[in-house]
Amino acid sequence: MYRSHTCGELRIEHLNQSVTLSGWVSKIRKMGSMTFVDLRDRYGITQLAFNESVNADLMEEANKLGREFVIQIEGAVAERSSKNNQIPTGDIEIICAKLKVLNESLTPPFTIENETDGGDDIRMLYRYLDLRRDPVRKNLKLRHDLAQAIRNYLSDLDFMEVETPVLIKSTPEGARDFIVPSRLNPGQWYALPQSPQTFKQLLMVSGFDRYFQIVKCFRDEDLRADRQPEFTQIDCELSFVDRDDILDIFEGMTKYLFEKTKNISLGSFPRMTYADAMKYYGSDKPDTRFGMKFVELKSPENKIDLISGKDFALFDTAEAVIGICAEGQSVLTRKQIDSYVDYVKRPQIGATGIIWCRVELDGSVKSSVDKFYSPEDLAKWVEHFGAKPGDMIFVMAGKLEKTQKQLSELRLHLGNELNLRNSSVFSPLWVVDFPLLEWDEDANRYHAMHHPFTSPLIQDMALMETDPGRVRANAYDLVINGVEIGGGSIRIFDQHLQRKMFNLLGFTTEEAEYQFGFLLNAFKYGAPPHGGIALGFDRLCSLFGGSDSIRDFIAFPKNNSGRDVMIDAPSNLNKDQLKDLVILPAAN
Repeated sequence: MYRSHTCGELRIEHLNQSVTLSGWVSKIRKMGSMTFVDLRDRYGITQLAFNESVNADLMEEANKLGREFVIQIEGAVAERSSKNNQIPTGDIEIICAKLKVLNESLTPPFTIENETDGGDDIRMLYRYLDLRRDPVRKNLKLRHDLAQAIRNYLSDLDFMEVETPVLIKSTPEGARDFIVPSRLNPGQWYALPQSPQTFKQLLMVSGFDRYFQIVKCFRDEDLRADRQPEFTQIDCELSFVDRDDILDIFEGMTKYLFEKTKNISLGSFPRMTYADAMKYYGSDKPDTRFGMKFVELKSPENKIDLISGKDFALFDTAEAVIGICAEGQSVLTRKQIDSYVDYVKRPQIGATGIIWCRVELDGSVKSSVDKFYSPEDLAKWVEHFGAKPGDMIFVMAGKLEKTQKQLSELRLHLGNELNLRNSSVFSPLWVVDFPLLEWDEDANRYHAMHHPFTSPLIQDMALMETDPGRVRANAYDLVINGVEIGGGSIRIFDQHLQRKMFNLLGFTTEEAEYQFGFLLNAFKYGAPPHGGIALGFDRLCSLFGGSDSIRDFIAFPKNNSGRDVMIDAPSNLNKDQLKDLVILPAAN
């Protein structure tokens, strides 16, 4: 028997018991005639005590131990004279009678402690050592707990977990596929799934009614903190439901997870249309933990113009002029304002600058465009924004969509700078009524904003023939704190409507049949009305764990170049492998 207890479970009530523990040497403290060793396993840390006056030979063995040696000890539980209230086992120690080294260890390349001296690169190279650290282990425990809670919640609602294929057919829509050569079918290729979308719809045709899967998906995309080439999603599909049914179920699941894992009770999630999200926040995933909603000074669509005709060319020629009001920020210095200007001028944002308007505490107004706009003009701005003495207004101008996105970036930056984006506050909402299609100028064709199986809203169905760009989708996204946690839609389940959708997306009849004939054929055999949702499990874990990076919650993540530096992947294949896969011609 390697152990009778773990390193995290012994307490004062176990006093005088004989125990056997196994684990890793975390720290060694040599103090004259005594040596103390912190023994660590997944469950915690227990202090071991070796006394030269009791057993000099054992003390000598203990002094030869190194960090991360794997050892087994036998001894008796004793009360510590110097207690440690920072750990659950801090009231006791083990007076060791036997010591066995199970495996020696090299000195690790970084300290395996909560606050390590290892940078990201070295920790990813030795990820198996990094996983011994308590913060990393807690992140993976959180991931486990969330997965178990999700399975319990959905199983109680009669969802069935079904595995779908990993080797599938490549499709042209969406992100780039990872492709896999087939040795048994030379010259042909599988793709790794970006989503089990078509398979879960086929399960609905099969009558499974309620399906879910916590599933690996793959996208060959550029990477960032919330994106990995392989990721995990909570994939769900339901039959005989409408949008409200799905939103109610998964709003309920999200509340359940918050209550179960964070002891937080959330109220009802508000619903916001895509049009309002863009109008008031410039983003389809608005962070509603703080205000600064957009205010239009010029909008032809909404017939608003409070700024034209004053010989200020930027505003006169702009399609849209939009601003935000930062409450209580009239105290901002010119240096701080200049830093915000520099921020929006970065190539990633591409703005030309910011117009500012300061409402002084005495009610007077100062602006960076004073020579164009009179105090009376600026007073109208202040009234339109609902600004108060002590507030600061920031304004940007240009093409509507571009200006909305730039101002959204400024708003989020101000939220960070002013500490308004509190990670312990959670502000969920549903964004609904997305456009069904988006126009690609380069390709001169429409793309599906979500995917080609999304149903249009019934009231917009006629527009598919006359004005497809105005058709809204019966689609929805769950957004929490400015992060898209998941999204879904009511699906097309009629083969004729599905063919019409493929036609709008520029598929020929032959292309649609080649790519999706299996789904169109399935629809001929009685497809029920159905819809679903997919939630990003990695993003959900990082949200619950208070981190901006999903890598912290993945056991073996890739780096920003999509590489696993620990196993050195991706890597080259030898010539024989390539020939076997018919990627290189066979030798004559």
